[in-house]
Amino acid sequence: MMPPNTQKTESVVQPNKEKVEIRGVFSAQEIRKVGTGTTTRKSVHKSFWFVEQHGDEIHCQPLNMNYVPSGPKRKISMDELLAKFSPEPEFYMNSVFPKMQELNATISRGDAHREKGENFTAEFEYENALKVDEENIRANFGIGLTYLERGDKEKAQNIFERLVKLEGTFEDEHKHLFNSFGINLRKNKMLTQSVSYYQRAIEITDNDENLYINLARAQLELKEYDECITNLQKALSLSPANELVLKFLLWLRQNDLVPEGRKQDVVAMLTPQARSEAQPNADSASGEQNTAG
Repeated sequence: MMPPNTQKTESVVQPNKEKVEIRGVFSAQEIRKVGTGTTTRKSVHKSFWFVEQHGDEIHCQPLNMNYVPSGPKRKISMDELLAKFSPEPEFYMNSVFPKMQELNATISRGDAHREKGENFTAEFEYENALKVDEENIRANFGIGLTYLERGDKEKAQNIFERLVKLEGTFEDEHKHLFNSFGINLRKNKMLTQSVSYYQRAIEITDNDENLYINLARAQLELKEYDECITNLQKALSLSPANELVLKFLLWLRQNDLVPEGRKQDVVAMLTPQARSEAQPNADSASGEQNTAG
């Protein structure tokens, strides 16, 4: 048995890209004390950062040994940028920018091969990208999807564990990727991972009804009906009279999957207006006709 078609909930519109006002490499110097007592001396440590401004926000990200931005980003103010950082335009243009272009080209080749179903070639490109930046979100998602698409659960598990720890995984710019990854976790019956994955996403972005619907979808397959209904309820609180949630609830009710203690909750959510709007399509919510991913 399958719930209503949730395909629409499992696709995310790309966010609009804002105009970048500052973009380049800056250096910062830090004086550190080395040794103790009479052997104490001072040393100057110079670090390099990729700085990018979007609207009123300025983010800086450290460069790794391969001269590409890697690791967690942090917000800084314009005053902090001017006071503590020095521009390095030649280093950026001669070293960092070419490396970033090369890395993006490698990942784009991987994406193109994966979209054609050429998973082993895609994996090769993603592996090359991860040698340059092991924390690159796009490359990790890409190689994780190739593992899932060929059913390699062990390798996919390793990528899953890495992605849920990376700070940028659930940022808006990667929504289409983390959504595809979550869907494929469920398709591969990695249901507990799928639940943990969406729960982690909700911790960071708790105002997206689609995350709650997708979480409920995974919990349904685990037969966690009470939790499933709770998350549908949360989705409905964010998007009142959401057609997909109403169809989902109707389907649960028609298939006698609503726990006794939750029946009143479901009735309350299925108001007469909502029930009349969703009823015409309720019969098509059977597993045989479901086309959800």
